[in-house]
Amino acid sequence: MAVLDTDLDHIFPSSVLPPFWAKLVVGLVAIVCFARSYDGDFVFDDSEAIVNNKDLQAETPLGDLWHHDFWGSRLSSNTSHKSYRPLTVLTFRINYYLSGGFHPVGFHVVNILLHGGISVLMVDVFSVLFGGLQYTSKGRRLHLAPRASLLAALLFAVHPVHTECVAGVVGRADLLCALFFLLSFLGYCKAFRESNKEGTYSSTFWVLLSIFLGAVAMLCKEQGITVLGLNAVFDILVIGKFNVLEIVQKVLHKDKSLESLSMLRNGGLLFRMTLLTSGGAGMLYVRWRIMGTGPPAFTEVDNPASFADSMLVRAINYNYYYSLNAWLLLCPWWLCFDWSMGCIPLIKSVSDWRVIALAALWFCLIGLICQALCSEDGHKRRILTLGLGFLIIPFLPASNLFFRVGFVVAERVLYLPSVGYCVLLTFGFGALSKHTKKKKLIAAGVLGILLINMLRCVVRSGQWRSEEQLFRSALSVCPLNAKVHYNIGKNLADKGNQTAAIRYYREAVRLNPKYVHAMNNLGNILKERNELQEAEELLSLAVRIQPDFAAAWMNLGIVQNSLKRFEAAEQSYRMAIKHRRKYPDCYYNLGRLYADLNRHVDALNAWRNATVLKPEHSLAWNNMIILLDNTGNLAQAEAVGREALELIPNDHSLMFSLANVLGKSQKYKESEALFLKAIKANPNAASYHGNLAVLYHRWGHLDLAKKHYEISLQLDPTASGTKENYGLLRRKLELMQKKDV
Repeated sequence: MAVLDTDLDHIFPSSVLPPFWAKLVVGLVAIVCFARSYDGDFVFDDSEAIVNNKDLQAETPLGDLWHHDFWGSRLSSNTSHKSYRPLTVLTFRINYYLSGGFHPVGFHVVNILLHGGISVLMVDVFSVLFGGLQYTSKGRRLHLAPRASLLAALLFAVHPVHTECVAGVVGRADLLCALFFLLSFLGYCKAFRESNKEGTYSSTFWVLLSIFLGAVAMLCKEQGITVLGLNAVFDILVIGKFNVLEIVQKVLHKDKSLESLSMLRNGGLLFRMTLLTSGGAGMLYVRWRIMGTGPPAFTEVDNPASFADSMLVRAINYNYYYSLNAWLLLCPWWLCFDWSMGCIPLIKSVSDWRVIALAALWFCLIGLICQALCSEDGHKRRILTLGLGFLIIPFLPASNLFFRVGFVVAERVLYLPSVGYCVLLTFGFGALSKHTKKKKLIAAGVLGILLINMLRCVVRSGQWRSEEQLFRSALSVCPLNAKVHYNIGKNLADKGNQTAAIRYYREAVRLNPKYVHAMNNLGNILKERNELQEAEELLSLAVRIQPDFAAAWMNLGIVQNSLKRFEAAEQSYRMAIKHRRKYPDCYYNLGRLYADLNRHVDALNAWRNATVLKPEHSLAWNNMIILLDNTGNLAQAEAVGREALELIPNDHSLMFSLANVLGKSQKYKESEALFLKAIKANPNAASYHGNLAVLYHRWGHLDLAKKHYEISLQLDPTASGTKENYGLLRRKLELMQKKDV
């Protein structure tokens, strides 16, 4: 059983590190590789899953986590992504609570430590995979394979494909899933620890614990349920010593001993398989019930191959995607945050040269599978079987075989399959060492791979520290990916560089003429630049392509309102609300339209709807107060203002609006207090000082009025109203001085 370890003696000398120090080295190396990302921002999907996810905040009841998806939407909603990961969201919520808000450092540190912990755990996992489960009479495991397990754990710890999971906070779902997946596997291995003969004793407790840990893994990410399949393969092929070659030979020779196979007579094995099958079926049933409706609806841009009409085209492209995933494990140099939207053009014919990649993949896989199932060397059979099991089984949910997935290639789903890759690579190094005399060259090659991968991890972690670096790093990998250009444009627009943003948005639309989100964002920028005609054309095209795109309908309404096409604008707003019933911003804009048309009652009703849907909608509250004030309904304006401040007590704009109303109602003292509070919150607002000066002017506190007029004019020397009022005050003060004289 220690043959592989002996073959690796030239890489790790006989005085190999004791288990504790080996684990410490692996953990430190894993942390060092990704430490550069500790102070990074929230990037890419982090915004939706964390910053905009209300499930992280204390106001949301903890019970809601069990009814919401990963992004904070109700699972019963037709628009839900159906990604059910409540335990991962719970860790985000704890992070949010401990760090006192959305401070990314705490989130990143947890991810880095999780990867370090998983890498340490991998030493034990690889020890089982390489050394087997033979025990002494005292219950101590033999053949720990320290060299092979240390090398494989180091290869896992420094693999650059893990960067997305570690440096991207959203990747915590994969990290937690992997943690409980591995604990489930090790727990299942414990079921055989009390025997000195592999496979003759089964502990129901450990099997049940393994199933429970598998359920926990699934509650972190759906991929976790596959550990039950891996445990079954481990039990049948490794513990049960099921030899496919032997079975085939007996079938061909019609051997009667086939009926008395030890596996078929093993009651413990059948009992464990029954437990695993029942547990898996129960988990799937509960998961399906929780989803509420059918599977999530993805679009063609998410996964174009799955929308191909020809089954042959779909099959060819799926297999090509598998070969790309394999290549990312073999050569993780070209990494990209997103591989959709034209990044990987469809293979539409078998004459496409990329079909060679499919052939190469299956040639290697079939060769490995044959060796794993049919080799007469039991040690080799076990290592290859478990290596392929870890490589293939956790990848199955992302394979498009059972259901359509929402991506083409995703580096994050390779976190667990990379375990199998490291097993196979380590086995390959051992086999190569055994059949060559240039052992120092192999040792140098292994060391070179480790160092190059470490360097790549450090560089890639730096790219994940900010959205700008992340998005720009993708341009060299996927220049045809419209989403890459879209995200760079969005990042530039958020920083105020509209000119550059327009260029990238236009390129995104050129690469994907049906990219409605790029059209919507480009239309918004053009609207702000008063290029209204082109903005209307783009937004109209977006809603024609996707008629239920509520945000584009609302933005189209805003543009039409600016073009004085009021009927069309109202119709667009109504379409937006039809497709998104709870749309406070749209009700707010509809209210502005009605206010422009002097339909005051309709405007107030629209703004009231906005505040019902979103009680903290400050603009809607403000507009209600101002409209009621301007139409002489001071009592109603005061009531609305007080209601608004109860809901949003620290909003200085609401304090200012209510203070104006109270001043007109001659409630000078209360008005003054609100003005001063608003000025304390926003001391550089010229209008706040100017209106407080008007209040003092009316109230007769002329010196205070003069003081605040002067402050207001210092902040905004062009304010004509303030100049005029200040002039009146000065003349009044001059007259008073003359009378005194």
